[in-house]
Amino acid sequence: MKRAILSDIHGNLEALEAVLGDLSREGVDSVYCLGDIVGYGPNPRECIDRVMGFDLSILGNHDQGALYDPEGFSSGAERAIFWTREQLEMGNGDPERTAKRWQFLSELPRTYREGPFTFVHGSVRNPLSEYVFPEDVHNVRKLERLFALIDRYAFQGHTHVPGIFTEDGRFLSPTEVAGHYPLPSEKMMVNVGSVGQPRDGDSRACYVLLTDNTLEFRRVPYPVEKTAEKIYGVPELDPFLGDRLREGR
Repeated sequence: MKRAILSDIHGNLEALEAVLGDLSREGVDSVYCLGDIVGYGPNPRECIDRVMGFDLSILGNHDQGALYDPEGFSSGAERAIFWTREQLEMGNGDPERTAKRWQFLSELPRTYREGPFTFVHGSVRNPLSEYVFPEDVHNVRKLERLFALIDRYAFQGHTHVPGIFTEDGRFLSPTEVAGHYPLPSEKMMVNVGSVGQPRDGDSRACYVLLTDNTLEFRRVPYPVEKTAEKIYGVPELDPFLGDRLREGR
């Protein structure tokens, strides 16, 4: 069985379409999204429409920001989420589809558990908004508390930085494990990276493919310039949101 786990699409339709093409070629059986379907990017409606067909989706902080008032956002992120909300409210001339998008977002869970797996956007302790960064391996108490809440394996996003946190306090980047890692008998946290706004120095979309007992970090190229030009064409979206896509930052 092949399961794709992806996160942080952020309204980047070109990146999402490229990943969906990769999923089709890989013969994936199910697709899970760990939140932040919208925010930052120029195509929130279209991205929601595609994610509505996934097997599971989790609520992200930007998704919640579109539903309610954004909290703890930078000024640029806040302007982007208000613009995103306007796009969702305007719809595209199809009131029924507009209502379905809002209903879909409003019903997203914050946490989902399935056997030994836990799926969240931020962390098992604070599913919506806690960041778990690679440098947190130096914060022993934080990691101990997080691992105490994990049944076996936790999959998350939010930081846009892919990698594996081991129970003995290490962070392993995809490069360090050559893109593949067998599920261990010990506990593990996995950040699946970002589809629409990678921040690990690689501009390609990132997601995780879980096949039986092995996970694989996959990178998928997409037309970054096309997405960036769309962002530049929207006054409410900070041009930096387009610039950063080229460098994966």
